[in-house]
Amino acid sequence: VQFVESGGGLVQPGGSLRLSCTGTKVPYNGEDIMTWHRQAPGEAREWVATLWPGGGTLYIPAVQGRFTVSRDEAKNIMYLQMNNLKPEDTGVYYCLEAGSTTWGQGTPVTVAS
Repeated sequence: VQFVESGGGLVQPGGSLRLSCTGTKVPYNGEDIMTWHRQAPGEAREWVATLWPGGGTLYIPAVQGRFTVSRDEAKNIMYLQMNNLKPEDTGVYYCLEAGSTTWGQGTPVTVAS
């Protein structure tokens, strides 16, 4: 299953954004372990967060307490709520199933004054 990300943009430090992740051909049904990743300019792609079907979550320490991953079952959408954004959060954000190698286009996030 391939997913499409949206919701990125330009935001000032301390601001918030909510990213969305939906299936492109098959609706996201919440039955898979889902992940968010990001790639900063000139850097390798890194894992950011995981959402388990039961609702459990895990985050990298750099975003713990600021980012929240969740799922809207009615809309078949996974979200990444990002609060208190910092310049180092700048990058392209991707969502995909755990273990998948099918990357979407991602959605760019820029945190700058």
